[in-house]
Amino acid sequence: MDAFFASVELLRYPQLKGLPVVIGGGRRGADDALLQRYADRPLSRIPVEAFPLLRDYVGRGVITTATYPARQFGVGSAMGMMKATRLCPQAIVLPVDFDEVRRFSRTFKAVIREIAPVMEDRGIDEVFIDFTEVPGGQREGGRVLARLIQKSIFEATGLTCSIGVAPNKLIAKMASEFDKPNGISVVFEEDLASRIWPLPVRKINGIGPKSGEKLAGLHVHTIGELAAQPREWLVDNFGAAYGAWMHDAAWGRDDRPVVTESEPVSMSRETTFERDLHAVRDRAELGAIFTDLCTRVADDLQRKGYVGKTIGIKLRYDDFRTATRDHTLEHYTADAALIRRTAGQCLKRVDLRQRLRLLGVRVGKLARAEALATPAPPSGSDESSPRVAEHTPDLFQDARPAPDVG
Repeated sequence: MDAFFASVELLRYPQLKGLPVVIGGGRRGADDALLQRYADRPLSRIPVEAFPLLRDYVGRGVITTATYPARQFGVGSAMGMMKATRLCPQAIVLPVDFDEVRRFSRTFKAVIREIAPVMEDRGIDEVFIDFTEVPGGQREGGRVLARLIQKSIFEATGLTCSIGVAPNKLIAKMASEFDKPNGISVVFEEDLASRIWPLPVRKINGIGPKSGEKLAGLHVHTIGELAAQPREWLVDNFGAAYGAWMHDAAWGRDDRPVVTESEPVSMSRETTFERDLHAVRDRAELGAIFTDLCTRVADDLQRKGYVGKTIGIKLRYDDFRTATRDHTLEHYTADAALIRRTAGQCLKRVDLRQRLRLLGVRVGKLARAEALATPAPPSGSDESSPRVAEHTPDLFQDARPAPDVG
């Protein structure tokens, strides 16, 4: 989907189309004040000059997405809000409406399944589709079916998407970025040298910043230059599995099937604070946030029908170091109180003397709740209760600072 989070907001605020808009941060007073101020008129009639600007944004957080006019200034997904402010201070900033985004996500995927049912869900705004057995799927190399999907999604949602059609998932992923927004790119096997090899190595999904930097140090910058390296050389420099995969990827080889059913490995919730928080001085605020994260993870598990055994935490300090700890229970659970209590034990194993900028809670080793013969005791010795234990502010008081971060 094209700039999905931003596009959903532009349906609500069509007067912002064509303007630099970023989506990110948390719900702020400026947004609430805007809606209250213009409560007597439709959202589409709120004047553009009334919307909050990025230059006035105060706080933490990252950009979820940005409209294409904002991207022209270098603003992109996962960028810090403060950095984005320096690049495009005139951009309008809006918070994420996750409920609305999820609703549109379900809608566009349902549209696709009606046309091409062999679909792999790759997250809230992206899918892989196998055209092979779809009637008419091979016409014009798949372009006819791609146009039908685009048209059907737009009619159902008012949103646009970009589609890459290729012999495999690896090339299709790259091709989907060629002609955004609202584009269709068809890449055949014989197009590898002309359309794929000139691209930077980072365009291969799976080559990240560190590998890209190492390749640059070895004077390998494009996919074509990567393809020119012997497989043995890549294995020597990057290891047997990753080096061999790099060689295959550079040559456009990918035999992964489109997987229509997959089970999640874990579920997590995390938040970046508006300001750095200290475990002692901000104990009550941190405790409330921690409890909320545990409750939301438990809600996610219960809503999707999963239970988990491994409870973990994630901390990011003010110097951007990250610490993680986890503990595996004897029984599966989706109970908020037990998740919170176990995660609290993990907190006792990390250094809490330094200020924190992010806190997260994760539940792993998942299983389908319906597949278990006997459910685990939900929160230890007590009967089942969906409520998280009281005395939330004392949580970080109990978590003693550890001498070292492992």
